[in-house]
Amino acid sequence: MTVSEIDSLVYLMSKLPALGPRSARRAVLYLLKKKDSTMAPLITALQEVYTAVQPCPICGNMDTQSPCHICLDKKRDKSILCVVQDVSDLWALERSQAFKGVYHVLGGVLSALDGVGPEDLKINSLIEKVHAGDVNEVLLALPATVDGQTTAHYIAESLDGFPIKISRLSHGIPIGGELDYLDDGTLQTAIKTRRSL
Repeated sequence: MTVSEIDSLVYLMSKLPALGPRSARRAVLYLLKKKDSTMAPLITALQEVYTAVQPCPICGNMDTQSPCHICLDKKRDKSILCVVQDVSDLWALERSQAFKGVYHVLGGVLSALDGVGPEDLKINSLIEKVHAGDVNEVLLALPATVDGQTTAHYIAESLDGFPIKISRLSHGIPIGGELDYLDDGTLQTAIKTRRSL
């Protein structure tokens, strides 16, 4: 390997989330030192994922089968549709094992600053799913950011008139969270959405 090939690999690795140029350089050096035990299996795994994984045409999840294993699961409650920003959010909810419905991946959130409008997201296909009549509840599991809340309002308005329940995730104090370490917005939301015991 020449220096330029190493630099090229460092550059590509630095494009990954949470890896800047210095972290990417350390990762590449580690891979070079562990060619047989780490780099070779990683190359194989990347090639397999590249050829086998595809987006689900129903929900937008990434899987090796189409439709994905979630959409094919007969035990899922297809009447509850959880709307998420991205596949990473879907995977996070699946890790919790708390949601037993199905998903709809928007592919982002509305953002005037970034020039992302409704036509750039999968909002129309969401409306079509609701219009088909099998959905009783739409759970908006979008980020607690300005763009996330703007998107949630836009979707809620777009679904106004359908005989469905529209809900959103609760926001507030995380389990195990100490008040002293929480930001003001989280504390304000927790107080506003308090409930009786």
